[in-house]
Amino acid sequence: MKTLDIEAVQAFVLTADLKSFTRAAEAMDTTQSAISLKIKRLEDELGRRLLDRTPRLVRLSADGDAFLAPARTLLAAHHGALGSFGLERRRLVVGISHHIVGAELPVLLRRMKNAEPGLVLEIRVSTSRQVLDEFDRGAIDAAIVLRHDNRRRGGEVILKESFGWMAAADFEHRDGEPLRIATQADPCSVRSMAVDALNKAGIAWTEVFVGGGVATIGAAISAGLAVAALGLRVAPADTIDVGAQLGLPPLPPRDVVMHASPGDQPTKHSLRTLAAAIRATAARH
Repeated sequence: MKTLDIEAVQAFVLTADLKSFTRAAEAMDTTQSAISLKIKRLEDELGRRLLDRTPRLVRLSADGDAFLAPARTLLAAHHGALGSFGLERRRLVVGISHHIVGAELPVLLRRMKNAEPGLVLEIRVSTSRQVLDEFDRGAIDAAIVLRHDNRRRGGEVILKESFGWMAAADFEHRDGEPLRIATQADPCSVRSMAVDALNKAGIAWTEVFVGGGVATIGAAISAGLAVAALGLRVAPADTIDVGAQLGLPPLPPRDVVMHASPGDQPTKHSLRTLAAAIRATAARH
C-alpha cells in the first residue's frame, strides 16, 4: 500500500488553486523549488503527471484534475484527525480596504477555505483609514490597505495594484458632455486620485453615482451608468478599461500593503496563505 506525503498533497492542491508554484511556496513558507520537488515526488509516487507546466502557466493535467477532489478529501480527513480532540477552531480577523476586494472575492474565499478548512475568517471591509484605525486599536489581527501616502511606513507589500477607467463595453459618452463618473464617498484616496487626474487633464466630469465599495461601484458601471477608477484586478469581469478610447489620463499604480500584529505561528501561516491568495487573484490580468 502506497503512503502519500501529506505536505506534498497540500503543495499540489495549493498550486492547483493558486495556479502558481510561487504563490503556493509563499503560503507554505518555503521555496518554489521545494514545492516543485514535492509535487515531482508525488507524481513519481502516483506514476502520473498532475500538472502541465509552462513558463507562464500552471494548469491541471487530465490526471491532476481527476486527483484534485480525492486530494482535497485526504487533506480534510487529515485536518479532521488533527482536530479530533476538540481543539478550538482558530479565528482570524482582517480589515481590508474597500478598493482591494471586489469581483474576485468569491475566488479568494474559496482558496482560503480550501487551504485552511479549520479557519474562521472574519473580514471587515472599510476605508483604508478606518481599517488602520482598527488595527492601531488592536481590534483586528491584520490590515490590508492601499498605500497612498508616506505617513504609514512598514508593512508587507502584497502586490502593486494597477488602476484603469472601467466601464461597461457599451458605455456611451457624448463629446462635449462632462464625463459621468461613479466614485466612493469622500474621503477616499482613489476618488481623490481620479478627480485630480481629470482636473489636471482639463476634463470636465460629473459625479452620477456614489457607492460604498467596489461591489456597488462595480454594479453601477456594469449597468452603464458611469466610468469609475478601479483596480483592474477587482473590477467586474464584464467591464473594460475605456481610458485610451475616451482619451482619459493614465492612473498611477498603488501598493497593496499588509500590516500584521505579532502573532503565533498558525496566525502567521494563515496570513501568508491570505497574502498568497490575494496575489494569485492578479494572475488573470
